[in-house]
Amino acid sequence: MLRFLILPALLLLSCNPKAQNSPTNEDELKVQFSLPKKLKEVSGIALSKDKKIIWVIEDRGNKNAVYGINDKGEMLAKVPVENIENTDWEDIISDAQGNIYIGDFGNNDNNRTDLAILKTDLTNSTQTTTKVVQTTKFHYQGQTEFPPKKSNLLYDCEAFVEMDGNFYLFTKNRSKGFDGTFLVFQVPNKEGDFEAKLVGRLKLQGGYNDAAITSATINSTKDKIVLLTHKNVHVLTGFTANDFSAAKIQKIPLNHNSQKEAIVFLDDKTVMIADEKGKDEGGNVYTFSF
Repeated sequence: MLRFLILPALLLLSCNPKAQNSPTNEDELKVQFSLPKKLKEVSGIALSKDKKIIWVIEDRGNKNAVYGINDKGEMLAKVPVENIENTDWEDIISDAQGNIYIGDFGNNDNNRTDLAILKTDLTNSTQTTTKVVQTTKFHYQGQTEFPPKKSNLLYDCEAFVEMDGNFYLFTKNRSKGFDGTFLVFQVPNKEGDFEAKLVGRLKLQGGYNDAAITSATINSTKDKIVLLTHKNVHVLTGFTANDFSAAKIQKIPLNHNSQKEAIVFLDDKTVMIADEKGKDEGGNVYTFSF
């Protein structure tokens, strides 16, 4: 098991709004280790089923490979993904059975027509390669222009989760006049080419670094989804499988600003977060407890 410090619990559903948005000194982002130097642009992290391996990917312009590291930040494996390009890999997740999925849906310009989620046969760090065993292609319901007008650039994505046979994608707003709006889409977890169904239109508080979504993770009971931004985590509750419109959103500041791009639940009270390496900051894996 990963040897991470589990911090005191933060009451997620406090009735005091001020308490929800103002963590105490005990609720801090804790550096656990630095990422290997070669991994400068980490865009997603996931855990193996036994939680002994942290699987990591990088985004556009990097190798079509999944990297395995341990809880000390030591590189265990580089596993190329056969016969597929890293067009813009933006998140990696696992499902309840331990299957590993890569989200090839980075879409900065909102003009891609080849969006996909790739299911792999990756299971352990001794594999020399992994292959894609299911390709879920999709396009967004409601997008008719590629790209749309600058005021409606709502079709980039860096965050998804898997729940009960469906993927849920949380878009990254790149619109002129950013206001924190994001869309939630549902896509079946199966082989094929699908229209992603719009199941929610929501809004996060704050400016771009507060509210532009870079990764997502879901807890084991599937009643909390945590969205990551550069400065905060945002906890979604009260959603249903086909409707996120009434979801409650709790903003929890991390009191730390860096290019955070990856999040995963370590257990139901603790998340693991990774950021990209910058000039004077980042390139670390952190834990944060609720």
